[in-house]
Amino acid sequence: MQTLPMEPLTREAFAPFGDVIELDGARHFPINGGTTERFHDLASIDVAQAGGRAIVSVFRAQPRAWPVEIAMMERHPLGSQAFVPLRDVRYAVVVAPAGEFDPTQLRAFWVEGGQGVNYAKGVWHHPLLAFDRVSDFLVIDRGGEQPNCDEIALEGTWRLVHASEPVALA
Repeated sequence: MQTLPMEPLTREAFAPFGDVIELDGARHFPINGGTTERFHDLASIDVAQAGGRAIVSVFRAQPRAWPVEIAMMERHPLGSQAFVPLRDVRYAVVVAPAGEFDPTQLRAFWVEGGQGVNYAKGVWHHPLLAFDRVSDFLVIDRGGEQPNCDEIALEGTWRLVHASEPVALA
């Protein structure tokens, strides 16, 4: 089994895979007579290929227990997929660049509350990895007639490693 160290989620580190959705450092301005602050254009939603349309869903993630092992990945070749937690939750993001899957390019990010992610079209990622409690995420992705999810089983299992969590290496 190989280990995959986790790093903090930042806009710069995640840029090859999509967008970090957060308010810190985002362009914003007052609207509605100054009663509301608009944080503008936080992610590039890309779902129009092959007649696709944007859909909004809520995914309810069950909490994962440590150690976390990664044995599969998925991608959405026809559109981006955004996840925004509806509460302050801790979760992990595991990604690899779009294109032919290359396990040497896997990266893992530790996400504290207040951040969401938008996976760019075709970026490989692991399904939701929420911790601590059942967690709801607002999801914006592609609806349409064509299949839009490819899954692969990894040749080996990867164990996530995070300094603040107990990790039992086998």
